[in-house]
Order: sequence, then C-alpha cells, then structure tokens
Amino acid sequence: MLKTVNPATGQEIAQYAELSPAQIEEKLALAMQAFTRWRQETVETRTALLEQIANTFEENKDRLARQATMEMGKTYASSVGEVEKCIACFRHFAKAGPAMLRGESYGLSNGNRAEIKFLPLGPVLAIMPWNFPYWQVVRFMAPAILAGNVGLLKHASLVQGTAALIEEMALLAGAPPGLFQNLAIGSKAVAGVIADPRVAAVTLTGSEGAGAAVAEQAGRHLKKLVLELGGSDPFIVMPSADLDKAVKQAVTARVMNTGQSCICGKRMIVHADIYDRFKDAFITAMRAVKAGDPMDKATDMGPLSSAAQRDTVLQQLEDAKQQGAQLHGGEALPGPGAFMNAGVLTDLPPGSAFLQEEVFGPVAMLFRAGDIDEAIRIANDIPYGLGSSVWTEDKAEQAKFIEEIEAGMTAINQVLASSPEAPFGGIKRSGYGRELSHYGLHEFMNLKTVLHAS
Repeated sequence: MLKTVNPATGQEIAQYAELSPAQIEEKLALAMQAFTRWRQETVETRTALLEQIANTFEENKDRLARQATMEMGKTYASSVGEVEKCIACFRHFAKAGPAMLRGESYGLSNGNRAEIKFLPLGPVLAIMPWNFPYWQVVRFMAPAILAGNVGLLKHASLVQGTAALIEEMALLAGAPPGLFQNLAIGSKAVAGVIADPRVAAVTLTGSEGAGAAVAEQAGRHLKKLVLELGGSDPFIVMPSADLDKAVKQAVTARVMNTGQSCICGKRMIVHADIYDRFKDAFITAMRAVKAGDPMDKATDMGPLSSAAQRDTVLQQLEDAKQQGAQLHGGEALPGPGAFMNAGVLTDLPPGSAFLQEEVFGPVAMLFRAGDIDEAIRIANDIPYGLGSSVWTEDKAEQAKFIEEIEAGMTAINQVLASSPEAPFGGIKRSGYGRELSHYGLHEFMNLKTVLHAS
C-alpha cells in the first residue's frame, strides 16, 4: 500500500493499493491505444484540450491546493500559487503551441530541398517528486499533450492523492481515456515499465541517486531520457547590489517550499566588503521566519514533507557542526508535525564533505568571498550545476558570472524561477536535457528530416 501522511499533524490521510502487474499491463495497453489515435489529432484539437484542462484546474483551484498542502505541507498560499502557475503553463502551450510545432524547409547544395518535421514519439513515463506535486507534472504534461504523445505518471508515494487529482482533471476536461494516466506503483515496478517496448521515453525529476538508477535502466533499453536532479544553487551578492533587497530575496529563496526546492538559493556567497552587514541582516531575517500551520495566512512556511525528511536535514546540520560550522537557528520545533525553524550555517570549514551536499530544508550556507573570482570558485566547487542567482549592478560582473558560473540557468538580480516560456534544466550532476519552452517540447519529439528531389 502507498500511504499518505499529513506532515503538519503526523496523521495518516489515506492508503492507495499499488497496481498489480495485470493492472499495469491494462494501463500500458490503453496508453498505446490512446497514442495511436491522439497522434493523428490536429494541433487545434490538442491546444483546445490544453485550454480546457486549464479551465478545469481553475474551477478546482481550492480543492487542488488543499490536497497538496495536506499531503506535503506547503502553505496553502503556495499551493494556490502552484496551481495558478500550472494554469498559465497549459495556456501558454495552447497559445504558443502551433508555432512550436511548425517545421522548416530549406534548399540544399545539390539543388534538392530538406524539410524538418516534428512528430510524436509515443507514451512517455514521467517519474515525479513530491515538492511541487502539480508543477513538476504539468511542465511535462502540457508539452506531451501538445506534441501528440501520451503520459504515464509515476508520482511520489506521499502525494498519491494529488496524482489522482491530476488524472481526474484531465478526464473532466475531456481528455480521451489513456491520454494521461496515473500509475500508483512503487519504485520496484519502475524498471519493468521502462523496459516495456510501448514506453518511448522517460523523464525524471528527483534525487541524484534516483536519476542514476533510472538512467541505467533507460540506457539498457535505449530509451530517450531527460533528467532534472538536485542542486545546491549559489546566491551571489556583490557590493553594487541593493543589499536590503538582496537580503529579503535571499530569505525568500531559501524558505520557499520550506527549503525543499532544487532551484532555491542554498549557498549565499557574499563579497567581503558587505559580508558582515549581509550576515547580520540575513540571520535576523531568517530567525523571524514563522513556521506553523500551513493553512494559516500568517505562516511563512509549513512543515517539511515528512518527519523522515526533517530528520535527514537535522542530521546534516549536526554533521556540519561536527565539522566546525556554526548554526544560527535551524532547530526542530516541539509537538506534532515535521516542523523546524529556518537557519543559517556560517564558518564552514574549507574542504568539508558537507559542502558537497544538498540541504533540502530551510537552512542556508553563508560564505565570504574576497573578490569575484573567489565567488565564482566557491559557486562552482560542487558537483551540481542547476541554477544560480547573482546580485550586482555592474554589467561587466554580470557578464562574467553568466559566462563562468557552471549552471544551466543564471538569474540576474532576482530569485531564480521556472517559466513556461524559458528552457529549464542543469548540467553536471544536476542532470541533462531541458523542460519547458520549445526546447523542452522537442526533447520528446522525432525531429524527422524529409528530403525532396528538385
């Protein structure tokens, strides 16, 4: 059984029976039947469905948001914002979709002509995490529907209610049976689904370990794969930055989703000239963050996703202290629920093994950099390369950061966030491939070259 537990209370919400092998086979067969029909539908039919799914999400916004908050603990306001972002994503691909699917034609040196067409691949398996339980799915789902593919969702066990709601919304919007299905399965069943010849490709958002395992399985069967894995993003502040704004946004970056976001700033790297001022203001602001009931409007952040996740973070903090770091805040809160205070780690010893880890909770690491070169060195001295955020008004510094930070994304004077219009993804151990925009759409399409004689 797959169990969901409310992390704010520790109370079990529901249990979901895992699909049997026979039930998995039924869903794979239905997916293939749906693909055979859906790939032949017009672009207008596909975009109309995306618009209708957006409308269905809009009509059920409160229900969807409450389910996410109950299952993984983010504040209700954050859940509403996530649902609204999904609505915008569906509508973006509905509006921009026809142009994204338009091919091109050009002459060749031999006098003939080449035509480029984008064609669907087939059923795509999406293995998704719990931290943004709607958005992570929709940024795969919307392009897949537009492309003419069909989707199979293996969602995290602790958000199975949310996963079922996504499928329900698609069906309420008029999606054909089999176009988008939730697979209530555990991790052990994933390899068999990837191996099935009807599954054309796989996309995963998750941990480095999960990504490595799925990459091995997909590689064994030569399946196309996109991976969006962990990150320990640098948040660099230089002397020319608006310090008050940088401090405020550093807090926002670190405690959004209770620190459980791959692209939130985790390592605050501050120039020596402003380090002390930033440190004092940042620690004060982080201590002021209110953790509590995620349904309360006055709450800044809810619990972590589970007691186990909080225990993992607390153990990381203990390890960091044992290696010489100073912890300001970051304590577990008494009573039921997986709550803890926001915190800041300072005086981290160079070469510490802890510095190579991702902390998936509301605790920031703070570093002093003597100059821009040292800031970049600290930023790059990790195995990850997902995102980054730099705060400077100096155009030359901005250009240097853009060129030299080893990451798939860099935000200038703003908190990094994903958007349907822009490609999303990382390098190094943060994965490969891209989601969103036309680049993400084309990851799971057959770019077919057609040669025409003159």
